Amino acid sequence: MAYKIDSECIKCGACASVCPVEAVFDGDTQYVIDPGLCIDCGTCAAVCPVGAISPGD
Repeated sequence: MAYKIDSECIKCGACASVCPVEAVFDGDTQYVIDPGLCIDCGTCAAVCPVGAISPGD
């Protein structure tokens, strides 16, 4: 199950810089995670300053 980024994202880029498989991308209004690339490591969630990243359903 891939992680997801919700609307609380402030586009700081912290998550993208730590993703070991480059699954996090800069979207139009927030960062997004490609579920096909995400390896569910949780590194992105650990560095998010606003808690906008959580495990997907």
